[in-house]
Amino acid sequence: MPLRSRSVTLQLGAALVAFAATTSLTAQTPARVTTTAAANNTQSAFAFDSTTFGSLAWRNVGPWRGGRSVAAAGIPGQPMTYFAGYTGGGLWRTDDAGNNWRNISDGFFKTSSVGAIAIAPSDANVIYVGMGEHAIRGQSSTYGDGVYRSTDQGRTWSHVGLAATRQISAVRVHPNNPDVVYVAAQGDRWKGTADRGIYRTMDGGKSWTLVLKGENATSGASELSMDATNPRILYAAFWDHQRTPWLVRSGGSGSGIWKSSDGGDTWTRLAEGLPKLMGKIGVAVSPANPDRVYAIVEAENGGLFRSDDAGKTWRLTSGDRLIQTRSWYYMHITADPKNADVVWVMNAPLLRSIDGGRTFQNVPATHGDNHGLWINPTDNRYLINANDGGVSISMDGGRSWSTQDNQPTAQFYHVAVDDAYPYKLYGGQQDNTSVIIKSRTEGGSIGMRDWNEGPGCESANVGVSAKNPRLVYGGCYQGIIDELDTQSEVVRAIMPWPEMNLTEPTDKTKYRYNWTAPVFVSRFDEKVVYHGGNVLFKTTDRGMSWTPLSGDLTRNDKTRQGWGGAPITNEGAGGEVYATIVVINESSHDANTLYVGT
Repeated sequence: MPLRSRSVTLQLGAALVAFAATTSLTAQTPARVTTTAAANNTQSAFAFDSTTFGSLAWRNVGPWRGGRSVAAAGIPGQPMTYFAGYTGGGLWRTDDAGNNWRNISDGFFKTSSVGAIAIAPSDANVIYVGMGEHAIRGQSSTYGDGVYRSTDQGRTWSHVGLAATRQISAVRVHPNNPDVVYVAAQGDRWKGTADRGIYRTMDGGKSWTLVLKGENATSGASELSMDATNPRILYAAFWDHQRTPWLVRSGGSGSGIWKSSDGGDTWTRLAEGLPKLMGKIGVAVSPANPDRVYAIVEAENGGLFRSDDAGKTWRLTSGDRLIQTRSWYYMHITADPKNADVVWVMNAPLLRSIDGGRTFQNVPATHGDNHGLWINPTDNRYLINANDGGVSISMDGGRSWSTQDNQPTAQFYHVAVDDAYPYKLYGGQQDNTSVIIKSRTEGGSIGMRDWNEGPGCESANVGVSAKNPRLVYGGCYQGIIDELDTQSEVVRAIMPWPEMNLTEPTDKTKYRYNWTAPVFVSRFDEKVVYHGGNVLFKTTDRGMSWTPLSGDLTRNDKTRQGWGGAPITNEGAGGEVYATIVVINESSHDANTLYVGT
């Protein structure tokens, strides 16, 4: 059946894509963004039925707003050149400080989630990329497949091992030898494994040695910092963690900080002055003063800890909750290369201290959720920030930033279409908003003028009548649902149950909603809209009233309900709500026959 004949829902990642006849590709190519794919057989072709799809090809329809990123780096001697790694969009490069970006991983990388980037200080042609992000979301984080290496500044790539590590948080390269590399492997977020810890190669990735493993099977390396004055001195942060669909456990006996003074041959655990029970940790040794080491620590009385004796003793300098909010998702720290009293913490928002970590101020940035910061070691005015809207570059120490609206790397949970001509696409972009995008325009390309924000939020499951798409319904976490009238541009909140249960234990709430709770508009009657919680809701009056059509349709397993986070920090945004409806569908022949999946 042709794609536009009915409202359908697809599962997609990265930027929105659509099928189009190959003759239309040139006219619909987006401006300012290019993607290169070398002739390389390491990436499997997407399999299609050639009879049905043989004359069709993929084309990018946007949006150009960037997707989540946790890794970015630059070349000290080339202040206009930077690399950005996305959690679903691979590796990209700019040579004009962010005005234009191009993909350099397509055709080489087998996976798309980039966790870390490191450029050899002694040879900028040598680049290492660790796959799999450290920010372990339950819904939009994907596995990595180890480490890739380039010896021609990103033109070509080779896979050099550690495929089973799954999530890599940091890669550090020896300043004088590009073949000596350390990798902080965080490990599989869903289960305990032996493939995590600090790995070292002395031969450019031909062989690897696990030089420091965690204290248990769920303890992996969340950060690694190298002394800029002595590369044999290393500080490693370990994180004892594990995810289930209903809980993120962040903390345990395996969390802590270790130090090596002999290039990783031996390690000592650092403990004096640090909390006993810790969760996620970020660590950074100051390039300006090797005795100064900073650590951002998740703990009951956590915050920023500082050592002024190279890790022997620690003291809490700031317990500001802003620098440790939602610890499992953030907790990256960067020390300024020129001033030992300047330290940056990635969180929501971007934060900086200029007094040695005692106080922090917000730094205006291009997105609220921040994960990574690279500072040029030779000129600290040059920065690149990795965040949930992509990456942005500053050439004035963070006072101004480049645009993020030129990076088609967004993550989408679901996509719906209507029957308009040209048809439109609807979907929720993770950590941004829902969007409505035209599939075709009268101009030479689909640009920012051709897409608008939709109803709901980042996790929106969008419902729309294929035949009359004036009214659009978009969901959000915790049961939020909005109606957008596309003619008047009025948005109304129409929650079935007017209660937000953020941070509440789910075994105590009246209703439970999935992170991407489904919204479905009847194909028989556009006035009929369904919304799924743990029960199925129906409205026939545009959300003025809702009727529960069922009891609890899930197994209602109380052992998989409760708090969303433990043992230190609760997680209450809604991503861990379990025992919920995840999909709604209606018979194509009978309006009274409905199907739900839980």
